[in-house]
Amino acid sequence: MTQPVVSTRLGAVRGRTVGGITVFKGIPYADAPEGALRFKPPAPARAWAGVRDCAEFGSAAPQLAPAPGAPPAWRPGDGMDCLTLNVWTPDLGAAGLPVMVWIHGGLWKHGTAAMPQYDATALARSGVVVVTINYRLGFEGFGHLPGVPDNRGLRDQIAALEWVRSTISAFGGDPANVTVFGHSAGAASTVLLMAAPAAAGLFRRAIAQSIPAGYRPRSEAAAITATIAEAAGVAATWDGFASLPPEAILAVQDTPLRARNAGLTAFGPVIDGDLVTGPPQTALAGGVAREVDLICGFTHEEYRGQDGPPPPGVDLPAVAAALGLLPDAADAYRRAHPGASNAEVFTVMLSDALVRMPTIQTAQTHAAAGGRTWLYDLAWSSPGLGAGHGLDIPLIFDTAATRYATRFLGTPTPPGFDVLSEQIRSAWTSFATTGDPGWPGFDLAHHRTRIWDLPPRDADDPLADSRRIWQHTHAAPSGRESTHHAGG
Repeated sequence: MTQPVVSTRLGAVRGRTVGGITVFKGIPYADAPEGALRFKPPAPARAWAGVRDCAEFGSAAPQLAPAPGAPPAWRPGDGMDCLTLNVWTPDLGAAGLPVMVWIHGGLWKHGTAAMPQYDATALARSGVVVVTINYRLGFEGFGHLPGVPDNRGLRDQIAALEWVRSTISAFGGDPANVTVFGHSAGAASTVLLMAAPAAAGLFRRAIAQSIPAGYRPRSEAAAITATIAEAAGVAATWDGFASLPPEAILAVQDTPLRARNAGLTAFGPVIDGDLVTGPPQTALAGGVAREVDLICGFTHEEYRGQDGPPPPGVDLPAVAAALGLLPDAADAYRRAHPGASNAEVFTVMLSDALVRMPTIQTAQTHAAAGGRTWLYDLAWSSPGLGAGHGLDIPLIFDTAATRYATRFLGTPTPPGFDVLSEQIRSAWTSFATTGDPGWPGFDLAHHRTRIWDLPPRDADDPLADSRRIWQHTHAAPSGRESTHHAGG
């Protein structure tokens, strides 16, 4: 192992080289959002003297454990100095390597780039520089406060991309060839950044893996804040919330869910008319991001692993009504899936509502605006959770041995995983390098889709039945919040 030092505009950083890949962890891209900076847009990071040792990941953003018994990523006392990033590079002496910037998911309230499933060593070995980032979550990142800009978590992501533009060349990367990629909440972030004027020119390509439904009109976000403020015993103002330590807000930030007895998260992007003008599936309308190439897609059984098994005796017409579909939608789903049980049809309906239809609609919007677009459907079935939400992560990062991955894969890793992992990873890095993932592009006439299975294949409009049901029987957007699995 060697310990190379790189000079950046803020100071020198020391990394670690193992097996030909050099990693720098915990590099600050913005100042700690505490004190007067609490609940404010990210402020520039401060320079440091000497050499900063970057052998350990930075602190996670304040958050609760994702599930009972799961290890917490953040504990009281860890503080707020969470706006850091990590760099994996295959060649510090190179010039102009493609750059991939990862945005993790997790219900807008969980997650950190330090999670083992996001180790980017395998991706970097493919000849790209990989950056993974932390950003503010939960109320700290997406709570609405009067007089304070919304969507602080997205603003953090933009600050990280600005760091990449100004600094990544020191690590061998090309700031003019950046691909942003993310999963679930990170996928929605990726698409919203494509449409955000403040992020224009910061990246050239995007990969959005499992784009969720769920967004917040400002009025709804304000009502959520009022509920949390009442539970915390403070005014629904900056002064009120800034007087509380992060753990006090975390203790009550799910109060709106308990009040409504619905959903898994009270947070998501707020339609502020500034940074976010609409949900991801419509934000690209008008061609605002037509110059950004886009891959988007989903796992075939997105509902699996997100919110438990289908309820016994599920009432499909009631489910259709709750999703904002017209009364004949349940029958249309049954006709499209003859012989399927109600539980199986329920899984299809929820997979469509939560991810598959928002993702297809995003592809349609971008293609209609003139943007180069590719669509995929990950259909390979794992032994644990089938083609469930989040299966793509261990495949892309080649992190089958992690606790996250074994939920899907078990042990030993099933046959075919290594082959499919290499194929998908090669497609992602080829796209980041050349703009060509290796399968035909999406268009509105054919809805051509890459089916990731063994062997991979291409198909025209494989979800035509679901797409038509949503096109012809969707009453109105439901505003239903995203219910993504906490690990995603």
